[in-house]
Amino acid sequence: MDTDNDFYNRADAVIRLANDQLAEVSRGKVSASCMYASSRFSAWLSACGFESGEDMAAAKQETIEYFVKQFRSMLEENLDDYIDNFKTYMDRKVG
Repeated sequence: MDTDNDFYNRADAVIRLANDQLAEVSRGKVSASCMYASSRFSAWLSACGFESGEDMAAAKQETIEYFVKQFRSMLEENLDDYIDNFKTYMDRKVG
């Protein structure tokens, strides 16, 4: 993963927003909203690289495979981190 100096700062800002929403709704609802937002932003980002809907449709499967591969890699990395630091992280009770 190619990251710039503010990569984790931007991610942490999104996580703080999600944690703030936990005061109002369940973890599952916050998670679903975050996944929807990420997929919506990714669709917009992808659209920015095409000249037409037809071009975008032609690359749809490749685009999906790219984002799924990236999400899987990040999820595996974060699951391993939580496994290795379970007690420390779970004593905080926030993401």
